[in-house]
Amino acid sequence: MVELELQDGLAVVTIDRPRARNALDLNTMGELEKVLDAAEGASALVITGSGDRAFVSGGDLKELSRLRTEAEASRMALRMRALCDRISAFPGPVVAALNGHALGGGAEVAVAADIRIAADDVRIGFNQTTLAIVPAWGGAERLARLVGPGRALLLAGSGRVLDCVEAERAGLVDLVLPRAEFDLGWREVARSLATRQAREIKHLTTGTRSPREAAAAFARLWVSEEHWEAAEKVMSRGR
Repeated sequence: MVELELQDGLAVVTIDRPRARNALDLNTMGELEKVLDAAEGASALVITGSGDRAFVSGGDLKELSRLRTEAEASRMALRMRALCDRISAFPGPVVAALNGHALGGGAEVAVAADIRIAADDVRIGFNQTTLAIVPAWGGAERLARLVGPGRALLLAGSGRVLDCVEAERAGLVDLVLPRAEFDLGWREVARSLATRQAREIKHLTTGTRSPREAAAAFARLWVSEEHWEAAEKVMSRGR
C-alpha cells in the first residue's frame, strides 16, 4: 500500500507495508506510479516508510522470486529504475525521510531524493552483493555522484552498511535527527522547502538552468508580491 498526503504544496508519499518491512513488490510499484502521478504539481515531495524499522527494505524477495527469467528480471529493474528517475526528476525538492533502515533497493530509493534526513538509529547500505546481485535502480550512479566513484565502489562492492553518523560523514545522509524529534523535524524541513524559491534553487544546484534561465527565474521572483512584502519587512526593521 502506498499513501499520499497533500497539504500546502507538500506531497508526502508513504510506503505502508510494515509486515514486509516496506519492501516493494510489483503491485506496490504500480501503486507508487499512480501516487507519483497524483503528486504532480506539488511544490515539494517527501518519500518515507511506515513504522520505525524500515524506510524501504528493497524488493520483496518473497513476491519477486517468481521472476525467473532474464527478461522478467530486466523488466522489473527497468520499471523500478524509471520510478526512481521520476523521483529524482521531480521539479521541486525531494526529501527522503529515513524513518528506518534503508538497505539494498531502499538505499537506491533514498539516493533518488535530493536530501536525506535520517533518524539517529538508522542504517543505510547498498548491500545487494549479499544476494549476489548489483544495484539496478540507478543507485550506483547516484551514489557515485554523492560520494565519488571510489567510495561508491567500496561501499556497494563490499556491501558495507553504515550507521547514520558514518553516512552523514560520507555525504550519504544530509541531516540526522534524534528519534524523538524525527517526525516533527523532517516535516518542518520539508515544509520550508515547499516554496517557489526552493524549486528554482534545486534547478540551480543541479545545473539544469542556463545563466539566462537562472536570471529569468530570479526576475520573476523579484517582481512578485511575496518578494516585495518580505523586502519591506526587512527594510522597515532597518529604519
